Amino acid sequence: MKIAIGADHAGFIYKEQLKKSLASLGHEVADFGPLTPDSVDYPDFVHPVAESVKKNLFDFGILICGSGQGVSITANKHKGIRAALAWNAEVTQLSRQHNDANIICLPARFIAYEIAESLVSLFLETKFEAGRHQRRVNKINC
Repeated sequence: MKIAIGADHAGFIYKEQLKKSLASLGHEVADFGPLTPDSVDYPDFVHPVAESVKKNLFDFGILICGSGQGVSITANKHKGIRAALAWNAEVTQLSRQHNDANIICLPARFIAYEIAESLVSLFLETKFEAGRHQRRVNKINC
């Protein structure tokens, strides 16, 4: 799978760890930054990830910040992006099954790295159920 990943300074360590984990599983991972843990503005990294997923250059995106909210709000400004804030297995699974989420947003300050890694795996493995959910997903864009 081709995966775009980005973060801010609060998500930098998780981003670095996830890149290694995903690559070891055979995924192609493109890092959109940041390249250091220095303080940054998350939109500078979110917009390129969202655009690359929107243009189907990548299968999925992963965004990480302190709360997960900033990256989620920003990514969802892009038509065709369905960025889901994920903090547990059920929410993560439903975001894929019912909402066809194409970017997972993780709150690095509120979940342990091991949980983040398991949520990313679940997100990538879970299929969209389509059916009645497709009709709803079709109504998301303004």
